[in-house]
Amino acid sequence: MNYIPHTELEKKEMLKSIGVSGVDELFKHIPKELRPRSFNIPEGKSEFEVIEYLKLLSRKNATNLTNFVGGGFYDHYIPAAVDALAGRSEFYTAYTPYQPECSQGWLQAIYEYQTVICELTGLDVSNASLYDGGTALYEAAMMAVRLTGRKKIIVDSGVNLIYRTMLYAYTSNLSIEFIETPVVHGQACREDIYKHLDDQTAAVIVQNPNFFGAVDDFSDIVQQVHKYGALAIASVYPVSLGMLKPPAEMGMDIATGEGQSLGIPLSFGGPYLGFIAVKKEHMRQLPGRIVGATVDKDDKRGFVLTLQAREQHIRRERATSNICSNEALCALRALIYTSLLGKAGFQKLAKLNYQKAEFAKSALDKVSGVKVKRSAPTFNEFTVCLPKNADEVVCRMINKGFACGFPLGRFYKGLDNYLLVTVTEKRTKEEILQFANSLEAALCS
Repeated sequence: MNYIPHTELEKKEMLKSIGVSGVDELFKHIPKELRPRSFNIPEGKSEFEVIEYLKLLSRKNATNLTNFVGGGFYDHYIPAAVDALAGRSEFYTAYTPYQPECSQGWLQAIYEYQTVICELTGLDVSNASLYDGGTALYEAAMMAVRLTGRKKIIVDSGVNLIYRTMLYAYTSNLSIEFIETPVVHGQACREDIYKHLDDQTAAVIVQNPNFFGAVDDFSDIVQQVHKYGALAIASVYPVSLGMLKPPAEMGMDIATGEGQSLGIPLSFGGPYLGFIAVKKEHMRQLPGRIVGATVDKDDKRGFVLTLQAREQHIRRERATSNICSNEALCALRALIYTSLLGKAGFQKLAKLNYQKAEFAKSALDKVSGVKVKRSAPTFNEFTVCLPKNADEVVCRMINKGFACGFPLGRFYKGLDNYLLVTVTEKRTKEEILQFANSLEAALCS
């Protein structure tokens, strides 16, 4: 069916009015090798045929693997109530809550979400969500540049490479200097960070736990950062905050992270949820929106969009970000998930992740040739050194029914034999022991 509404006569008139002889002339400035080679699109199929074809494609996905992969995105259990509540039509058919008189439910949900993020991080203010952990880290970096008027940022190499790649890509057209400092014994290298700190530094960016799974207390780094008038930024794993020292207690100015682990399925990579929280004095530079509580003329509590510092609402050059659609449905899932668990449940969740990872460490310690790296404490991820190339071992383990971890050699040179293993509350004692036994068999074959 042809959906182009213009007649041949109308097309000729349009081409004539812009002074070209034909459609091909519109594209003459594009080199031939860069033009589309073919528009031979297959004939359309019926609904039944499309569904059957997609089913056929889906069977190519490995759905029976026991998952020990993390690296920033985690296989956590999601209570059924999260889907049931987030799937209500009041939520999934609603759009941006510009009009408070008809959006009180959504506004309150976002307000409560912001409260959850503040309680987890210990910081004062959160916005109404961002796209994912990587864009949240980029927004934090840009906040630091605006707040300090400086353009030098120190980034610990223990920060997720996906996030670092996004950070560099988003700022490629800006004159920002990035300096990466190494990881020593699994943790941030204080000596290198201090060596590069000066009065031109806008921020230092770290991650906790870092990509190697190592846990750190950055309080000492934060003190040094503040001596130079720079900001301290931490990317954090929210589930770990049920156990670990929160960013605010370390003195962090900004905390960001990926909220996927808070009730959002892995879904082949999205949609996910970026969160960001800051000290109150930096609130004016937060990207996106902030929902606030107020009272109406009858003194009844209500919710409104308190701050909207994006380009759609204020002059372009004063906008803090060009983020448009927020991740409200994902933020809602995070709110429902954390509300279902409550404070005690969230702490228990963190404890389970930690304890099961420690059990996995002890099981893998017994596998011949495997060395569990213990130079730094960990939460639910840890690094192991294998006697063989980690990529090869991963392929062998898939055939045994395990997604056994992330080969660190893909992100870090010289770590071809190193594997990042993740254990969440979903992994049972039996699965962990089977994993260890299968790994031993894979290494012997």
